[in-house]
Amino acid sequence: MIKTIDEQSKEKAYALFNSGEINNIEIGTIRGLCDVHKYIFDGLLSFAGKIRSKNISKGSFRFASAMYLIDILPKIDNMPENSFDEIIAKYVEMNIAHPFMEGNGRSMRIWLDLILKKNLKKCIDWSKVGKSAYLSAMERSPVNDLEIRELLRPALTDKINDRDVYMKGIDRSYYYEEEGNDNGED
Repeated sequence: MIKTIDEQSKEKAYALFNSGEINNIEIGTIRGLCDVHKYIFDGLLSFAGKIRSKNISKGSFRFASAMYLIDILPKIDNMPENSFDEIIAKYVEMNIAHPFMEGNGRSMRIWLDLILKKNLKKCIDWSKVGKSAYLSAMERSPVNDLEIRELLRPALTDKINDRDVYMKGIDRSYYYEEEGNDNGED
């Protein structure tokens, strides 16, 4: 049976942790985010790890214009990461930038956990974050990030090197991206 791109990239996301390569990622930078994206999508997407050159949108929301990414991304790199609130603000800004043609959410959730791990000795236990609530909060986050902060804060854990927490996080991350699989119950 031929595996889908999602199945293959999910296996690569697992391997990022299992291989120890996750420890070689530059944390909190666009370079590190590009490395995560390249690792999990290399050989699957022709643009793996490459900043997009086309404009993209989701629903009625238009992400940052491709022509401005060269200016925006270094500013996001330099945003402070000293507190949970600052880290979430940086995550929200990177989400607005949406630097890749596809695979932004899956890459950025790993990137976020690496920043939290480095600076706060915490990560998100994504199994505690419902899909509907997460997607709604992220949709509204460009206007106000309070909702996403208060959704993620109770899911913080100090199990930063726990394989099960990471693997469940990857599973959840891919679940968030599935179309038509949101029954509003979680």
